[in-house]
Amino acid sequence: MTTARAARRRTALRLGGVVLAGTLLAACGSGSGTSSSDTAGGKVTVTVDLFGSFGYEEAGLYAEYEKLHPNVKIKQTDTQDEADYWKSLQTRLAGGGGLADVQGVEVGRIASVTQQQADRFEDLRKYGAESLKGQFAEAKWAAATAKNGEVLALGTDVGPEAMCYRTDLFAKAGLPTDRTELSKRWSTWDGYLELGKQYKAKAPGKSAWLDSVGSLFSIMIGQEKERYYNASGELIWETNPALKTAWDTSVEASEAGLSAKLDQWSPQWNQAFSAGSFATIPCPAWMLGYIKGQAGEAGKGKWDIATLPGGSGNWGGSYLAVPKAAKNKKEAYELIKWLTAPEQQAKVFAKQGNFPSATAAITKIAGTTDPYFSDAPIGQIFGHAANTAPVQVLGVHDQNINQQITNALSEVERKGLAPQKAWENARKGVANTLG
Repeated sequence: MTTARAARRRTALRLGGVVLAGTLLAACGSGSGTSSSDTAGGKVTVTVDLFGSFGYEEAGLYAEYEKLHPNVKIKQTDTQDEADYWKSLQTRLAGGGGLADVQGVEVGRIASVTQQQADRFEDLRKYGAESLKGQFAEAKWAAATAKNGEVLALGTDVGPEAMCYRTDLFAKAGLPTDRTELSKRWSTWDGYLELGKQYKAKAPGKSAWLDSVGSLFSIMIGQEKERYYNASGELIWETNPALKTAWDTSVEASEAGLSAKLDQWSPQWNQAFSAGSFATIPCPAWMLGYIKGQAGEAGKGKWDIATLPGGSGNWGGSYLAVPKAAKNKKEAYELIKWLTAPEQQAKVFAKQGNFPSATAAITKIAGTTDPYFSDAPIGQIFGHAANTAPVQVLGVHDQNINQQITNALSEVERKGLAPQKAWENARKGVANTLG
């Protein structure tokens, strides 16, 4: 959700269709939901702790579930930044206290759960989860399955990628606004940067071409099968030519002055959506709800969506897991089973834009358009991206490595640090993170 949801989540966000309401990353919460029983009302309170907004409240799913299950009350807490959420979750998992019945897990962390923390989460097979395998995309299911076959989480969304842009700013700069024409003009990242340079020459006001080079890097590396680890689980990020290309392209965008120099998920970044501070933003499906939440009604009809330069990719997507320390495990499982069912995933996409990981839901939303984004055929655009994106190799520290690299790129664009020095800082940051 991210997510954020990418982490940045989504996150961020990590990843992420009729009217996309709400924000991907809700107001910062404590992230320390605890289970309880509402004895006065005779109801079981199932607590849900997430990073950002998975769209469940926005789509009315909690209210619908409570109506279907009168004995259940749902209480959600969330944290704006996925990195903060994950750090807090690790502290609570280590101590065994303060955990919610349901905990969200970003796709960049799922390998950590299956490879290092399986003993702290419920094996959902004991509640019948194996019968659900056929409803999810194979890669989504496999990523949450430990080597011994334990199923540790159920998939929510995936993060197929596109490019969101401001048609009003494009028009003022004399650039084409038609999504089909733009998809051809920026079929490559070189084409995208070239259009950016044309935009800069006639940019209205103080607007920049894109929000940050960190988002550019994250979206580009999301187009690759192998990013930070190879299929054997070996770290390859320092020698991966695809990562080097994404780094060099991001540095070029910075040096060309195309970035608004905004750290994603920061208050300044949030405000920039309504201020028109940038004309394009690489956007996984889950980003649509975030854009609408920040740009508000005044932004309706000013945004559109085109296909992504360089081909399809995936950035973000999440899971729902049940900690072993949860108090209401069975009720928690029943809730996440229902929330991740195709019908509910389709409803979240229709409202929030989070693209489904359930195959039946993908079929349901194929014809979805979004009036906020100039009636863009989001079901078609993101559906094609999801179907053609590579199945990514996931590693234990994917999210941590990405964060160190984007931090280093921020030093390049905001502080003018030499790219080679920033790369060395990223190397040191990764080494310290990995221990």
